[in-house]
Amino acid sequence: MSEVSEKPQPLKLYFVMGEQSGENLAIDLLDAFRELNEPVQPIGLGGKRLKQYGLTSLFDINVLSVTGISGVIGKLPTIIKRVKQTVADIIQKQPDVIVLIDSPDFGYAVAKRVRKINPNIPIIKYICPSVWAWRPGRAVKMRAFIDQILAILPFEPDVMKKLNGPETIYIGHPLMRLIEENAERDATTPKSPVNLVVLPGSRKSETSRLLPVVRDTLALLRERGNSFTAILPAVDHLIEDIRSSVADWPVKPEIVAGDDARIDAFSKADVALAASGTVTLELALYKVPMVSIYKLDSIMMMARRFMYAWTASLPNLIADQAIVPEQFNEFANSNMIARQIEQLMVAGPARQFQLEGFESVAQNMQQSERPGLLAARKILQVIRS
Repeated sequence: MSEVSEKPQPLKLYFVMGEQSGENLAIDLLDAFRELNEPVQPIGLGGKRLKQYGLTSLFDINVLSVTGISGVIGKLPTIIKRVKQTVADIIQKQPDVIVLIDSPDFGYAVAKRVRKINPNIPIIKYICPSVWAWRPGRAVKMRAFIDQILAILPFEPDVMKKLNGPETIYIGHPLMRLIEENAERDATTPKSPVNLVVLPGSRKSETSRLLPVVRDTLALLRERGNSFTAILPAVDHLIEDIRSSVADWPVKPEIVAGDDARIDAFSKADVALAASGTVTLELALYKVPMVSIYKLDSIMMMARRFMYAWTASLPNLIADQAIVPEQFNEFANSNMIARQIEQLMVAGPARQFQLEGFESVAQNMQQSERPGLLAARKILQVIRS
């Protein structure tokens, strides 16, 4: 009789996350394990989509969603309780690896306690903390409880090495798919009228500071005789607030919502006015020249002396040159912004400079495989080392 080989036990991946957006990375990772024919069992924390992958979350991760110092203080007893609950669950289930995705303060609190109780469980941080922007001292401290960092920005491994942080590898950014999708796009000459996409942010606190700047900029552009149409892709939870805000604007943008409408707006855009953040990288990979704006809140204004980044624009950081012009705080005024946008509304040196810079961004971001596959391979290496 031939022996029947036993099926290998699935690897137990314990996810620690506090936001629904973290599921995207987790799902991409689980899909990658399937492609590699590596059976895994996801456990720990997650949202609704991860239920389809067999993960029943230890608790509703929405309880961890807080913003601002006051929000953290108000939920501190709940957060401490959930940290203890998560640690106890990890120790009881003995996973093969812990993957921290977002909510770093919560995740690090869990990781530190687990490391003290059972130092043999590997702990991986998926997405590098922005030590290059502020609080660089965090890097070396993480060595005590993080075994590996999976970075999605190409310059982060060098930064972590200089700061004596945990071993860090670049696995690629989820937006890398846009490089191939827009490879053949010729953005040299804008259309007439110019398609201007405006992106005032994804948080209410952010839009409340930036919408007046957008209003005045659109009005000034029209006053100066520019021919353009403006479209504003709004996140679902802010669309009604934004509609109310623009109701009395002299130049009203078309407001759209949903992923399809956003993609359509980006694919047709000639130029953009965008809040600082990941969206600037997205626009760069769509080959949309832009001006970036941001205004710090009162707390961040007090903390800015602890900030170390020379730019808030991801395209600038990735290319290591000042590609995208930035207007911040008191300099985020319509008079300067409108004139900078005007230079991008025509085929000329300012527009060409950004487009060439975006090519450099795309080249620096390229990887041999998609991020999930590289992440899965590295996690397997850590587990089996």
